[in-house]
Amino acid sequence: MTFNFLIAADFAPERFAGWHMLNTTLQRRAGIGLHLLTPASAHEQAELLANTQVDLVYANPFDATEMIRTQGYIPFARPAKRYDEMVITSGVASGKVCVEDLKPGCRIALTENRDVKLIGLRLLEPADLSEDAIHWVPVDSYQAAARLAIKGEVDAAFFLADAFASFTRMTRSQLQVLVQSAISDISHVLLAHPRIAAQQAAVESALLSMGQVAGDAEVLDALGLPDGFEPMSLEQAEFMIDLMDTLLD
Repeated sequence: MTFNFLIAADFAPERFAGWHMLNTTLQRRAGIGLHLLTPASAHEQAELLANTQVDLVYANPFDATEMIRTQGYIPFARPAKRYDEMVITSGVASGKVCVEDLKPGCRIALTENRDVKLIGLRLLEPADLSEDAIHWVPVDSYQAAARLAIKGEVDAAFFLADAFASFTRMTRSQLQVLVQSAISDISHVLLAHPRIAAQQAAVESALLSMGQVAGDAEVLDALGLPDGFEPMSLEQAEFMIDLMDTLLD
């Protein structure tokens, strides 16, 4: 039997090969079939979750909150030493150097990643900017957000810090970082649906052992997760969810 393994749509395109390498490794070590689902957008991800039986999910913290609370998914792992920080930038040519340079009515580009927006709004508090004081410019990718900021078509852009770091040196040189978060308690999460409880232990063991076998470092480097994965309990996930709720207040 083959199970569906969905990867959050916010992974950087250059990590695509890494996820396929990890999927192949997990299948071999866990002794089960895994079909990798890599949605290109949050909209496609929502459609897959609604219309497909998804058994394993690598979810961003906002989606993980909903899936744990309303759909019964069970958290069992997360990236080790890797948190979901975010960055707000403007184009270098804009002359903006801090969030206080952003004014009511400013244009901000962002993807559909709700956790990034949530953290970003908190980072904008020194500028006294509320959500309804901003003209939001939705984009399909972080690359598109970067292009708009560089061209001066928006005043700022929101990025997942890992996505920003994955840009070429040329792209980063044309973007001015206004602020970066340092929360260190919010991360992506590996979730398993209760229907695969019998197989979860094998997948969990295979995932958490990544890094202990020759060749694993190549897979983890391709994922951008050199420290691999660590266990995550339901209690730890609930702590993260409570923190997300605090950010929403």
